[in-house]
Amino acid sequence: MSMQGASSLAPPHLLDITMFWSPRSGGVARYLRSKRDWLEANSQWRHTIMAPGPPTAETSRIAALPLPFSGGYRFPLRRAATARAIVRQQPDLIEVGDPYRCAWAALDAGQRLGIPVVAFYHSNVDALSRHFLPRAFHGLVQHYLRHLYRQFDTVFAPSHWAAEALRDLGLDNVVLQPHGVDCDVFHPRQHDAAWRQELGLASSDIVLIYTGRFAAEKNLDRLAAAVDRLGAPYQLIAIGDGPRPPRGARLRVLPYQPDAAAVARALASADIFVHAGDQETFGLAALEALACGTPVIARACGGLTDLIDGRAAIGVERDDVGAFADAISAMAPVAGTLREEARRRALEFDANLAFSRLLNRYTALCFSARPGDAQPNEERYAA
Repeated sequence: MSMQGASSLAPPHLLDITMFWSPRSGGVARYLRSKRDWLEANSQWRHTIMAPGPPTAETSRIAALPLPFSGGYRFPLRRAATARAIVRQQPDLIEVGDPYRCAWAALDAGQRLGIPVVAFYHSNVDALSRHFLPRAFHGLVQHYLRHLYRQFDTVFAPSHWAAEALRDLGLDNVVLQPHGVDCDVFHPRQHDAAWRQELGLASSDIVLIYTGRFAAEKNLDRLAAAVDRLGAPYQLIAIGDGPRPPRGARLRVLPYQPDAAAVARALASADIFVHAGDQETFGLAALEALACGTPVIARACGGLTDLIDGRAAIGVERDDVGAFADAISAMAPVAGTLREEARRRALEFDANLAFSRLLNRYTALCFSARPGDAQPNEERYAA
């Protein structure tokens, strides 16, 4: 049911669907949880999250099989069944968080319901294909992405880099929609000296921190090797989960932490946040660190470039251990003086600003929906 045909007493209903969800998942799940909480506190919208796997307190069920070596993701096999599950929820707007089977099922459901369907560009599939697939497949991947994303009413890009990458595919439905951070939860006041003591770290240690998925594209081995090269008093703390946990002599791995306040406590209590990933469409974890007043060192590529300002967030141009070691040793002596500037940088991406803008865009899409579009269109939606 589109908003045009909905009762004036019925609150609009947003349905998010993504396969990028697991009990120990990272940035996409954080975005969806933050949006859910913001909508509940600041709007009348209903919000449903659908993710492959059994139902949970947070998600509705989609039949799926575990995806090997993914760190807990599942893949829905039945496009038609997934579409029917979406239709049963009767949303007014669907947002898709991955470019795979969920995306096509959402398009089918949107067509049947006559409602807008949007995509959020969370995953840099083109870069992943260049990393893992032979060169002959690169053009096919770009063709697939162009064919898929042109079907959506809007494709939200979280960074200027992501928006340009999508437009380079020939898409004209791209809208820049940066992520936001809850600056009340992620705040310098979360700093707690006891956090270091609990980990057995000395007050003189220079503590680097990474939070997020442990995956090949995060290049955590570079960070671990850089810290090993620097030696004492540098220590690296990695909080998360995934198929490629990092290893290093001066590295401590801590389990995935679902509690945002606990993550904020760790971020605010470290000296520098580090991120070596080169395939990010934005960099939400880095933004959370800045909000906690912790300066950032990150690869100067992809969506992370939207956060890099050359002071509180510096970019590493070269993808090698020495470049990261040099950047860390250069920032360490002045990291404490950058905390206020880091916080100011994050306030530009406050969640209230980001989600207010997103909600306005949702509303405009719903009121421009055309109920007559609910007629089947096999050619347009053929996978």
